[in-house]
Amino acid sequence: MSWITDSLRDFWERGDKLLLTLCLMASGYGLILIYSATRYLTVNQNRSVIIQAIGILLGVVVYIVLSSVDLELFTEKTWKFLFLFNIGFNLLVRTPLGVEEGGNRNWIRIPGLPINIHPAEIAKLTFILLFAYQCAKLREKGISKPSSVFQLLAHAGLMAGLVVVVSGDKGMPLVFLFLFAAMCLCAGVKLRWYALAGVIGTAGVAVLWPRVKDQYWAGRITVVIDHLLGVQETLYNQTHGAGWQQTRSVLAIGSGGFTGQGYLQGIQTQSPYRSSLPARSTDEIFAVCGEELGLVGCVLIILLLAAIIIRCVWVARRAPSPMTALTAMGYASMLLFQSVLNIGMCLYVLPIVGLTLPFFSYGGSSIITMFAAMGVVSSIKTRSLPSWLKDRNQ
Repeated sequence: MSWITDSLRDFWERGDKLLLTLCLMASGYGLILIYSATRYLTVNQNRSVIIQAIGILLGVVVYIVLSSVDLELFTEKTWKFLFLFNIGFNLLVRTPLGVEEGGNRNWIRIPGLPINIHPAEIAKLTFILLFAYQCAKLREKGISKPSSVFQLLAHAGLMAGLVVVVSGDKGMPLVFLFLFAAMCLCAGVKLRWYALAGVIGTAGVAVLWPRVKDQYWAGRITVVIDHLLGVQETLYNQTHGAGWQQTRSVLAIGSGGFTGQGYLQGIQTQSPYRSSLPARSTDEIFAVCGEELGLVGCVLIILLLAAIIIRCVWVARRAPSPMTALTAMGYASMLLFQSVLNIGMCLYVLPIVGLTLPFFSYGGSSIITMFAAMGVVSSIKTRSLPSWLKDRNQ
């Protein structure tokens, strides 16, 4: 038990208590919203709240423990294992443990556990560690060299492709690809590679789009474009077809006005019909906030998430090495991408991709992994360079 007391002592002396406070404020706010979003259920009404609360408590423990880990030493000793873990853990969804929900086989169910586990959710954390380690090593050889860029692309492409193939999920692979782009930029990859990627991507979309435009997932993209452009010919599809879920979300947010309809008083949020506001405790938690707490509540969500992201960037700026700096920036990028995509989805300006709002949406494995990610950032902060030594290294 001594390692527990040592971890607590080390965290209290050097850990990032401000970041933990921000995470607790965000997750506590999320817990309040989840409570309201699950009042309409007739059975197991408190199950989601209890699981989320337990997840937050476990997340705090993980945060404190990881704050005392030497990130660079750990990654250097275990990078081969972490790479195999990322692959093997995602492949578990294709075993009898795999569970299909919402049309995707994203989850695994371990007997005895009260919650399902999302392997890709956990693997993206270890992917950031590995990718930061890889970027730091390639910086020594020249990270903008074609061989270096192709190695990085192969790593990110492998993870994104693996998730698509084994689970059918189209949202989580976007996180891996965004992390690839953001972390490469932070690592110093030349902008000419981004220009080349833009040209190739545009050409690829032009060639492939006519072949895939009739698929269901492609309809989620076109319905948003039609909605933003005000295309009258597809108005029914925008409100009742592929855009039905986002229409309900926008109506909920719009009806909340500046201060909302009142906590536990939202018309759609408290409706006993699942069709009123779908996925209200997960994907649409921002809409729940907009309806019941209005613009004030939504702005508070954005401010809390922005504060956590800014704190991660602050830690990255003071990191003792390129590898740890890239790790902190990777987690900041992950939070930024998921937050923008989820909120944009609820506002009907971005397509539905099934990504939850960090710290706020319901999900036991999700909340624990978020605290774990911030625990890694805290461990970087405990080993950050003092200002006088940082200035000398510049």
